[in-house]
Amino acid sequence: VTHSIPACIGSMTINGKQLDNESPVSIFAVNKCYETVQDGTFFDGSGFAALVREGYKVRSDVNITLEFRTTAAHGVLLGVSSARVDAIGLEIIHGKVLFHVNNGAGRITASYEPRGTNRLCDGKWHKLQANKSKHHISLIIDGNLVHTDNPYVQSTSADTNNPIYVGGYPADVKQNCLTSKTSFRGCLRNLVLTKGQHTELFDFSRAFDLRGVFPHSCPGAEH
Repeated sequence: VTHSIPACIGSMTINGKQLDNESPVSIFAVNKCYETVQDGTFFDGSGFAALVREGYKVRSDVNITLEFRTTAAHGVLLGVSSARVDAIGLEIIHGKVLFHVNNGAGRITASYEPRGTNRLCDGKWHKLQANKSKHHISLIIDGNLVHTDNPYVQSTSADTNNPIYVGGYPADVKQNCLTSKTSFRGCLRNLVLTKGQHTELFDFSRAFDLRGVFPHSCPGAEH
């Protein structure tokens, strides 16, 4: 076995002596345990998860679904970029969800603004669906659909070749369709990307880089 156990461990003794886990000599990817937990992945607001090391190709069509829970009004949800301008990005800015797409001709944005500023940052689960179909893009939040017009109708393919960054991205990585550098704080679950008939559910524990991200469980409620 070469991977860590997704669990809580306490009251460990060796030769009758209890280990002090409050002040370890070193610590890596260990979070505190919570009395109540929910399925999902906890992002502590300091980092990101990096998926698909060889690069994800958005091209003409992609449908993204995920659920999020946060009390923060700002945070990166997801970004896939290229060395050029082609990219897609999902982020929360001032309590609004923005879906940006650049197929090479210019950035277009679908924006969902809830009636109350904190409606999406209330610590409850919200369902998001972002769809790019050639030059059309749409965003559905909790069943509410937002369309946006795209003047660049001839440009239909986002030729991305970088990893999928979720919840943030490294300082030295360029994201052409994200305006925020703020890492997401809260919980995400059920991240699914669909292209045509191919549907992929992403397991954050299989990310090739995890910083400040704790797969498998979320605190039952943020305090």
